[in-house]
Amino acid sequence: MTDSKIKSCSRQLRLAKVPSLFLLGLMALSSLAAAATGGTTGSNGHRISPELLQAARVAQENGSDSQLVPVIVQFKHAPTPSQLQAVTKAGGVHVGKLQVIKGSVFNVPLNALERLVEDPEVAYISKDRGLRASNDYAEATVGADVAQSYNWDGTGIGVAVIDSGISDHPDLHDPATGASRVVYNRSFVPLTDASDQYGHGTHVAGILAGNGSQSSGYIYGVAPNVRLINLKVLDANGFGQDSYVIAAIQQAIALKNLYNIRVVNLSIGRPVYESFTQDPLCQAVESAWKAGLVVVVAAGNSGRDTSLGTNGYATISVPGNDPYVITVGAMNTSNTPSKADDVITTYSSKGPSLLDHIVKPDLVAPGNRMTSLMAANSTLARAVSGNPVNSSMYMGHVVSNSYMVLSGTSMATPVVSGAAVLMMQEYPTLTPDGVKARLMKSHTWSSTTCSPSEPDI
Repeated sequence: MTDSKIKSCSRQLRLAKVPSLFLLGLMALSSLAAAATGGTTGSNGHRISPELLQAARVAQENGSDSQLVPVIVQFKHAPTPSQLQAVTKAGGVHVGKLQVIKGSVFNVPLNALERLVEDPEVAYISKDRGLRASNDYAEATVGADVAQSYNWDGTGIGVAVIDSGISDHPDLHDPATGASRVVYNRSFVPLTDASDQYGHGTHVAGILAGNGSQSSGYIYGVAPNVRLINLKVLDANGFGQDSYVIAAIQQAIALKNLYNIRVVNLSIGRPVYESFTQDPLCQAVESAWKAGLVVVVAAGNSGRDTSLGTNGYATISVPGNDPYVITVGAMNTSNTPSKADDVITTYSSKGPSLLDHIVKPDLVAPGNRMTSLMAANSTLARAVSGNPVNSSMYMGHVVSNSYMVLSGTSMATPVVSGAAVLMMQEYPTLTPDGVKARLMKSHTWSSTTCSPSEPDI
């Protein structure tokens, strides 16, 4: 296939046109960053995250600074047994290793933090923070139907879906053999299996890899024959921890050659607390990038957040703020394949990134009111039990009640992951940077945003 053909299938991904510094000066953003972190940012030399320092100060005033808090300690080099023992001697409890970031998870007393950073090998200490799925509650648009007509369907390529799990669904089975295309399952959420109790990961997997078997081919994914590696990091309510995600990324890297994993899909995120150069999640995705994996991340859904006085700018979530990943915002396609009526959703987070001022998102893709797979009896399935797909009609076609509608940058992210898969199927030697460059170069420019009355979710 010619290079022009692969571009024709990917060029319809939308990239939000960037106004000059998104209407914000660098000095204004720096002031906002300082205000958001109590005047302490990761860029001023501190090796303890700002919220941990604040928590330690408050606990000391209250006389409760001996309480244990979950933290991630990053070291400059892989920690030695004696360094791990030093943390336990300070009252910490070792929970697990995170080799991918040369770190470990501990429960440590707040009053021990200053002692820990006396070790010059300690690079940064941050809280084991909570995160969640990046959703608020198409194929023809991005040219996947054209790609599939050339037999680009993801065959032979693996994608690690780091999410709430993937439940068994007929649309994720090989129609010829009946075998599931979810070839590996593991949960990093304590005391749970890898099934999708929340419903988010299954929906994401369907946008990426569904083959339409339960809808007579009407509802299908961008790469309908790709293999899925299910790495569960979110619980039944859509919440997880940094350490779960880092461990999952570590596992994806370890399984890369076994399942030919080329892409990692992260439809999750949390707020920025420090520079991407210190944030443990960002360090983990950079390790995946260094291992040759294309990392595709949701931008976040805080575009309507005006709490910092930025009119929704500087709201890109972690790890979408990292310059090495492909960060994806959400478009509203108005349920048509035409680009003429497409607008950026009001909820899609906008850059530049807080603290580092990285221009983001890199791309935008369809993400509003996306129809995809439903995990039966999941939290989201129960929440949207009245949506129109479950009434057995979809665009005039009778379908089963195996689908549901969700919106968010979570839904846009697997669209881009799927496009990356199709590109690499035709050009297997492409590097992560090569994939990102081609997707961005072959974008369609758009500077249109939704009005407040636009019916996005």
